[in-house]
Amino acid sequence: MADIRETMFSILLQDGPFATPDDLVIAPFSKVGRRTVASLVRHGEQTKYRVLRNQIFDLLGVQSYGEIQGLIQDPVARKAVTAKAYRLLGNMFGIKGSEGEVVATVNNYSRTADGVIRSLRDTVLDNFSSFIEMTNEVDALSNPVELMLLMFDERYHKKARFEAKRKLLLMNLAGSIDQRERETNIESKFSEFLEFLNHYVWSPEGRIGELELSYLFSEHGEDDFSCRKCTVLSLEEGQGLQELKAGQKLTLVKRRRFAMDSTAVPIYVSIRKKPSEAKVLKLIRKGEENPAVAVDDELGLLGVLDSLADVKAFQTHLTRSAIAADSFMVLEDISDTLTTSASYRNKNAGSSVETRMLKFFARLGGMRVEFIVHTNESYLNYLYQRGVAHDEYEVKRVFDSGAAALLFPEDIYHLDMSFARERQIECCRSQLEG
Repeated sequence: MADIRETMFSILLQDGPFATPDDLVIAPFSKVGRRTVASLVRHGEQTKYRVLRNQIFDLLGVQSYGEIQGLIQDPVARKAVTAKAYRLLGNMFGIKGSEGEVVATVNNYSRTADGVIRSLRDTVLDNFSSFIEMTNEVDALSNPVELMLLMFDERYHKKARFEAKRKLLLMNLAGSIDQRERETNIESKFSEFLEFLNHYVWSPEGRIGELELSYLFSEHGEDDFSCRKCTVLSLEEGQGLQELKAGQKLTLVKRRRFAMDSTAVPIYVSIRKKPSEAKVLKLIRKGEENPAVAVDDELGLLGVLDSLADVKAFQTHLTRSAIAADSFMVLEDISDTLTTSASYRNKNAGSSVETRMLKFFARLGGMRVEFIVHTNESYLNYLYQRGVAHDEYEVKRVFDSGAAALLFPEDIYHLDMSFARERQIECCRSQLEG
């Protein structure tokens, strides 16, 4: 993970030279201005400051901070600057199309930026949603010029100015991700991946999209809520169960089948293309500005099978299916803690060494797809076990990576992240074990 102070993300840090001040003072020779320069020198951020300042001046078409104040007061000049800014940004991100299409695409980056904040508000920080609610005026803006001018408008509160800066940073990440998706043709590859699965992997006996509903009835230990016993039940058997006892869970799985040596093997499958909001948040967690480096799991499949023998059969079936589709398949970055006693080696913040899964990337047909494969028992641990459950991991990694504190600094949002982390984990566990 990169040192966040060496990236552009450091402009959000409230303990550094780019901190959003309580009162906006832009006079270059004021006491505040001299303190800012001293802080830049102390942190070795002079070059980054010059780069950011020049980017702002170039996009706004000004030569000084004083001219920015003039733009704030001149709606006619702002309109001309806005038209040019959209054109410049469109060319930078390689957006093709009419002026209206470029504007719509850049504005969509704004929706992605807002989506990152809303997803955190509604999931891993849902108990503190009132603390981190966006300022209405910032939420309503999608124009990058208006957001940039807001940062330098002393009429706005510190929180609004910080959120405008944050939104512009997230919009830039969204643009980088969109550019990479167009370069790698991810939409087309996702369709090709689904076509490969439907035509070569799943059993031809059923219709495309046909699913068999079953239940996993499991019993979990008191000490760590890990799965101690699991039974596969039909839909009718699961629905006929009376009230569950403490430590018991009933989990619905919608399963497909694949044919292996004349045997139809059931498998629960979840196929995903990571949404833009999740990719932006991953860049923040990783402290990485380049999506080509940090986001290597754009296409993914999670599979759950009844036994280790079925897991091995599925792996074999995948490679045979690739040959049938006239493509060799190479398995890369294999991590297997299902069939070995080795600890999980993932070094991501918030992850647990107790996680059990078979994880690998499959390269075929010009695609690189992440596969995560479980047995029923390891999947139930992935859902429910203390310290291992994915929902719990989702909470931990946002806090432990520093992403929560970066996006919602305490001096602006008045939220103690250590307290929030423990509260969110506690609520998560209550839901999982309830």
